[in-house]
Amino acid sequence: MEASEMRIADPNALRIADEGDILKECLPLPGAKVLELGCGKAEKTRLVAQTAASVLALEVDVMQLAENQAAEKPGNVQFAFGGAESIPADDSSVDIVLMFKSLHHVPIERMDDTFSEIHRVLKPGGLAYISEPVYAGDFNEILRLFHDEKVVREAAFAAEMKAVTTQRLSLVSQTFFLQPMHFDDFSQFENRILKVTHTEHRLSPALHETVRSGFNRHMSPSGATFHMPIRVDLFRKDGP
Repeated sequence: MEASEMRIADPNALRIADEGDILKECLPLPGAKVLELGCGKAEKTRLVAQTAASVLALEVDVMQLAENQAAEKPGNVQFAFGGAESIPADDSSVDIVLMFKSLHHVPIERMDDTFSEIHRVLKPGGLAYISEPVYAGDFNEILRLFHDEKVVREAAFAAEMKAVTTQRLSLVSQTFFLQPMHFDDFSQFENRILKVTHTEHRLSPALHETVRSGFNRHMSPSGATFHMPIRVDLFRKDGP
């Protein structure tokens, strides 16, 4: 696929899926040497480690990194400090690079550096799997009340397109799907979304009430379920 064929969104995407299933469909994980950039709470890290030969999972949030390092982990996983724009790994040393909803957290002025680094650390023929939230849907409407990511998500997509046009990486495929997200109540939403350590959300009482009201419009007796649209872009390093 050419950069001109890339789409930032697909309004007609209807497939509801867990990203773990998409991941297994897109990647040859068994026996692979994997690098994850921005591993967060490491749910996907542990999933990938079930079949990969090894996983180096990097995180710049020092509080989350400390939690990951203190927790029990598979023997083939290493947690370390590091950002996508300056990866502490050797040239041509990994089979697969993963970024789960983390590219748009890279400073905009360093996004091109991220793709240079991904190209550097991938082995020839290696793959980069980058998933990003699409700027649409009910959950996004709540999120943007206090943390509007439109600019950074568009910048992330532009950096992906540039990586293809400059031939750092070739685009293998794009996959669009809807990821279910469930919250038992607003308190759980606060703990999982508002109180994350990688971003400091300071809401005034009035804004907090606006967010709470917006969330509660989606509440049912069993809680609130959203379907977040996700885009997965799969890239390959073709040259040395």
